[in-house]
Amino acid sequence: MIIRYHKRFFKHFKQRIVSNLSLDRKYTKRLPLFLSDPKQALLNDHALHGDLEGYRSFSVTGDIRVVYRYEDENIKFYDIGTHNQVY
Repeated sequence: MIIRYHKRFFKHFKQRIVSNLSLDRKYTKRLPLFLSDPKQALLNDHALHGDLEGYRSFSVTGDIRVVYRYEDENIKFYDIGTHNQVY
């Protein structure tokens, strides 16, 4: 499985995550968990509805989410931020 990144993800990652060392560390810890088993309860992975139908989300912290979508056998990360920022 290969992770691809949308340009929005990179932009928001720099703005919202990199500047906060604690969030950066949490993301670094959650990514391997997600890659090994996206259905782990700690990640709170779930399908999205409405305008984001077809996308999924997992939690980095209680409020920080990664929005992604499966594309063939790969995953594409589309956005990262707080619940209000990404939905």
